[in-house]
Amino acid sequence: MKIDGQILCGMVISAANALDNNKEVVNNMNVFPVPDGDTGINMTLTLTSVRALAGNSGSISECADKIANAALRSARGNSGAILSLFFRGFAKAFKGLDRASCKDIAAALKRGTEEAYKAVMKPTEGTILTVMRVCAEEAQKKVSKRPYKDDPAELFSYVYQVGRETLAKTPEMLPVLKEANVVDAGGYGFLFVIEGMLEALRGNPVAATESADAAPAEASFSDFDTESIEFAYCTECIVAKNPEFYGEGTATAFYEMICGIGDSAVFVDAEDLIKVHIHTNHPGLVIEKALEFGEIETMKVENMRRQHSTLVAKSTDKNQPNSEPIKPKKDAIEKDFGFVSICMGKGIRDTFADLGVDNIVYGGQTMNPSTQDILNGINKTSAHTVYVLPNNKNIYLVACQAAELVTDKKVIVLNTKSVPQGISAMIGFNPDADEETNTASMNEAIASVRTAQVTYAVRDTSIEGIEIKNGQTLVLVDGKIIKAVDTQEEYITAIAEEFAGASYLTVFYGASISDERAEKAVALLRSKIGEAAEIVTISGGQPIYDFIISAE
Repeated sequence: MKIDGQILCGMVISAANALDNNKEVVNNMNVFPVPDGDTGINMTLTLTSVRALAGNSGSISECADKIANAALRSARGNSGAILSLFFRGFAKAFKGLDRASCKDIAAALKRGTEEAYKAVMKPTEGTILTVMRVCAEEAQKKVSKRPYKDDPAELFSYVYQVGRETLAKTPEMLPVLKEANVVDAGGYGFLFVIEGMLEALRGNPVAATESADAAPAEASFSDFDTESIEFAYCTECIVAKNPEFYGEGTATAFYEMICGIGDSAVFVDAEDLIKVHIHTNHPGLVIEKALEFGEIETMKVENMRRQHSTLVAKSTDKNQPNSEPIKPKKDAIEKDFGFVSICMGKGIRDTFADLGVDNIVYGGQTMNPSTQDILNGINKTSAHTVYVLPNNKNIYLVACQAAELVTDKKVIVLNTKSVPQGISAMIGFNPDADEETNTASMNEAIASVRTAQVTYAVRDTSIEGIEIKNGQTLVLVDGKIIKAVDTQEEYITAIAEEFAGASYLTVFYGASISDERAEKAVALLRSKIGEAAEIVTISGGQPIYDFIISAE
């Protein structure tokens, strides 16, 4: 038996549904107890757009290309980027084939694994990469034996069993997994992918029980009690998609963003338009995000607290004729250097803008932007050379993938793992210097800054001997948890000890921190670190992290 393009599409759609149905289980496997349990979400969103390929027919080469392209542009986070590269390997292995045998499938598993490994600078065993590699190696061995049954379902059944056994061994390969008593989250998610593909081959494709982009064809907003809503502005818009976003399920980044800034969200992601309804205190963020996906045809913002009005919004039939979306014009290249920064929080965005960043991509912890989001930011930046600042270790790989898709300008992705590193890089830029000199000086600036972050634990665990309880305050320095504490005095003391001798500190306080509380924290920090140090305080407005502090 051989599989064709239609069967492959069905297999990957089943895999996407299996991931979607189990994304929270995968999230909960994350080792770190900080609120970034997004491995399942990132992998799910990476494959969400593949659902638009339902019913596609054609050669397996053509369909594998479509799958790879959809996953690449939707990829989020390291786990999502690795998964998208896995399917890019499939496309390369199936190139020119009409149908694929078990030998071809085994070759595709091997090529997918190779593509994923190539993209990771320092591959770590005991992760999703290990599970992929062992599955591919064992598949190769199985099809090399004589005789073998050319049955893809049997092959995937074997691969799935190998994957389960390999995943169970990951805690022995990575001490941090063993200490936390979990298996690797990415590897766990990958097994749902293999399971979904296997079930499709068995004739029982996995159906989605709930979908991130699922929304009713028509939405009624009439049952709405304004007195009970804490968010003031009822914000609605219809967006005619830019051509690059044609197709259902292409705007999940938009949906994820609005869900983080309000409630009563309804989101229709149709073939050529997006319909949004959200109750929020920040309608401007909705408008800003909408413009990334196309042209706003209608927009309505009403203050519910002031008007106490009941809103009835008519859903737009996706087949209703729309004005043809205007194809965005590429700006003429006007300067040598441009900058794209990924970040969240108004104060942080304003800081990057003040330092000369041309375009901000909304995203960060728990809300990783997709390859397409970053690509849009690069394309909107009119410069011969564009520097991209990911400002998060989980966004770097996706940013590199976006850079590879750009052909009309040079893109340099700097490995900034935190907001302070991104800011230091911008400060290190010299508009009068050449590219080589600037890249070197910006990387030097990145290496010279240290970053402390204050957040909270979302589960009980143990990390490198530190016992952590759900709800405790966590102090991270340069991405590593150093303390789990219960009081402000304790976490400020821990930061002061780490940054002893620093001459300049910048404190960004988060959306949940009042000005008064921030002032008290900074006063306490100043008393412990010494009056000689200069401390600048900025209302960053970032979610998740109460404080982000840089030291130089």
